[in-house]
Amino acid sequence: MKKWLLAGALALTTAGQVAAQEVTLRFQHFLSPKAAVPIGFMAPWAEKVMADSGGRIKIELYPGMQLGGKPPALYDQIRDGVIDGGWALPAYTPGRFPEVEAFELPFVTSTNAEESSRAAWEYVEKYALERFGDVHVIAVHVHGPGVIHKKGDPIKSVADFKGLKLRGPSRQANKLLESLGVSPIGMPVPAFPENLSKGVVDGGVIPWEIVVPLKIHELADSHTVIAGDKAMYNTFFIWAMNKDSYNDLPDDLKAIIDANSGLEASGWAGRAMDEGDVRSLEITQGTDNTIHTLDEATTNDIKAIGETVAAEWVAEMESKGLPGQQMFDDAAAMMAGQSQ
Repeated sequence: MKKWLLAGALALTTAGQVAAQEVTLRFQHFLSPKAAVPIGFMAPWAEKVMADSGGRIKIELYPGMQLGGKPPALYDQIRDGVIDGGWALPAYTPGRFPEVEAFELPFVTSTNAEESSRAAWEYVEKYALERFGDVHVIAVHVHGPGVIHKKGDPIKSVADFKGLKLRGPSRQANKLLESLGVSPIGMPVPAFPENLSKGVVDGGVIPWEIVVPLKIHELADSHTVIAGDKAMYNTFFIWAMNKDSYNDLPDDLKAIIDANSGLEASGWAGRAMDEGDVRSLEITQGTDNTIHTLDEATTNDIKAIGETVAAEWVAEMESKGLPGQQMFDDAAAMMAGQSQ
């Protein structure tokens, strides 16, 4: 009898320990903790997951690549378990994730990052989860409309692009810039301020939200905005976990991660970008920098060039055995569905 009671007590203790299992997850990104996505999405997302788990999940956020490595390595760090999770840009490894470039093509996404990010999640569910199969995707998102920031006078016509050296974020954005007569120079966004200050580039394209954290409003003289409700280009991001880190969680903690993943989490990340755009634009408007919005005719000229870039992407995808036209059409349709 005593042995039975002792065995029962041990069983209950073990069960209680399993039920109360705690885990620490280390997430890394390359931004300042003061940037829009860490403030508006990453930190509150982590806080919500920790609260929903009753404190059993602890999430540590490491900004500025504090755990080591360079921004282009982030996806592989997540995949290989160097970190438990993080924020990665497929564009930093050109050609590796071709499907998601549909959301980086000219004038596909809207100027509303929340809407665009929700559409991006729908698109990834259909076309890219297999490509991202070596990580556990939590959310995907894009930023708000890209703006051209440069030293000197603002760009006011297509002719003003010619001969400029501009920082570009992705393969498709760089193709558009090149088609406009620019010499695009690809680099992770943390490298942009130093290269702008040293004159390596004349300027670059980034959304408003990251301007103030990078102090671009102190380095550039002018900012050119594209007219209309479509973004000249965009950049695609993923928020993901290492598969083993996710799979090793007990089922009830997996459910916490799952409840904070998907469409709503993606929209949340996009909304953080929108909010950051507003804050950063207001601060920049308080400087003596020039902010110029292109007229409709010039914007239409750029759109026409962008259509050629998109057609070339469709043909390239088809040559790889991917349904390029269907992917492009679905991206546009999903965007339209979110914009209603």
